[in-house]
Amino acid sequence: MGIRIAVVTFETTPFVRAYLAETKVHWPVLIDHDRTLYRGYGMHQGRLRDIWGGRTWLAYLKELARGRLPKYSGADTRQLGGDVLIDPAGTVRFHHVGTGPADRPSVADILEARRQP
Repeated sequence: MGIRIAVVTFETTPFVRAYLAETKVHWPVLIDHDRTLYRGYGMHQGRLRDIWGGRTWLAYLKELARGRLPKYSGADTRQLGGDVLIDPAGTVRFHHVGTGPADRPSVADILEARRQP
């Protein structure tokens, strides 16, 4: 569908290298040290109850049921993330800011946004 993916993080280079080695993704990784992009897209710090609420615990329980242990993150766990789809002309076609780590849009929603004229 002509979609290019990039990961944006505020993490340090050693964390990024470990992430790439673990996930085996081949996407470009952009490091936003001062979180300019995060702030620009409204991705601020989440409330503690959202970050560690029921949806997060459910996601962790599902991972445990699959035999995967959650990994410790030395990062700012309150930093909200999200998904932004930008077309070649620079128009934002999809913008989702998560309320916590378990709040992700479906792939179908992102693809539907891509199909829109």
